Amino acid sequence: MFRRVAYAALAASLLSTSACAPINSYHGFQAIDADPKDVKVGEDTKSTVRARLGSPSATSTFDANVWYYITSVSARVAFRRPKTVSRNVTAVSFNKESEVVEHVDRLTLKDGKVIAYNGRETPTRGREMTVLEQLLGTVGAGGMLPQDDEGPGRQSPGR
Repeated sequence: MFRRVAYAALAASLLSTSACAPINSYHGFQAIDADPKDVKVGEDTKSTVRARLGSPSATSTFDANVWYYITSVSARVAFRRPKTVSRNVTAVSFNKESEVVEHVDRLTLKDGKVIAYNGRETPTRGREMTVLEQLLGTVGAGGMLPQDDEGPGRQSPGR
C-alpha cells in the first residue's frame, strides 16, 4: 500500500516539474558553419560575408551598406508570455566604394533600451453599436432574398 502511494507521489511530482520546464524558441539568423564574430575588418567584402553568413536578417533603412544579423532566443514557461532570454545583433558596415568591411559592431540584450509603449487608440467618429443593436439591426431590412424582378436570368428595364 505504501509503495503505491509513494509511486503515485513520485509520478505526480515528475509531471508537475516537467510541465514547468521552459520551451525555447529560436528566431532569426542561426549560425551553423560560420559565426558573425568571424568577420574581419579590412579583409572581408560583401561577397565574402554573404558567402560565409548568407543574406542578412535586415539592412539599414538609410544606408544599404550596413547589414544586420539578428538572433534571439525566447523562453516560455507553461501558459505565461514568452520572455526574451538572449538577443545578439551583429552590424556589419561596408565602405561605399570598395565594399570592404569597415566596422563590425556586436550588440546584446543588455545594450537594448526599453521603449514605453502607449496603448491608447485614436477614437473614430461615429457611434458604437451594442451587441443587441448589431444582431437586430438588419431584421426587416430584407436584403437577403431576391425581389420578384431580380431573379436569375431576369433583367430590369434600363440595364
